[in-house]
Amino acid sequence: MTTLKAKLQADLNAAIRERDELRSSTLRLTITAITKEEVAGKTKRELSDDEVQKVIAKEAKKRREAADAFAQGGRTESAEREKAEGVLLDAYLPKQLSDEEIDGIVAAAVAEAKAAGAEGPRAMGAVMKIVNPKVAGQADGGRVAASVKKLLAG
Repeated sequence: MTTLKAKLQADLNAAIRERDELRSSTLRLTITAITKEEVAGKTKRELSDDEVQKVIAKEAKKRREAADAFAQGGRTESAEREKAEGVLLDAYLPKQLSDEEIDGIVAAAVAEAKAAGAEGPRAMGAVMKIVNPKVAGQADGGRVAASVKKLLAG
């Protein structure tokens, strides 16, 4: 068992002992998503910590999107619960980059892409190829794409 998955399991056990319903249900769902990912495909395998982080990030993103949907639908109680679950999962992810940090990385990538001959809005793919490995797991793809579009538009 990977160290991150073991930590999730230990935290789940602690949450159950403390009768913390929010933490225990959130961690149960996350561990289930990890297990589902492990058995997907033809053979069962154990996920690495990076892969477990990706699953946690996907689950946290689902919570944020659900919270937005509930808020728009006028279900504030459900929206608050989803937000709380998202915050709980964010604690297991690496620190997210600020908008300024993303803009700095994107600016360097745009300069690198322009040096390679890619310019204007069509350079989006080339810039994203440079930026994605640098921000993997530390920034939401939508935020990165918005920053790239803003800088390419000039």
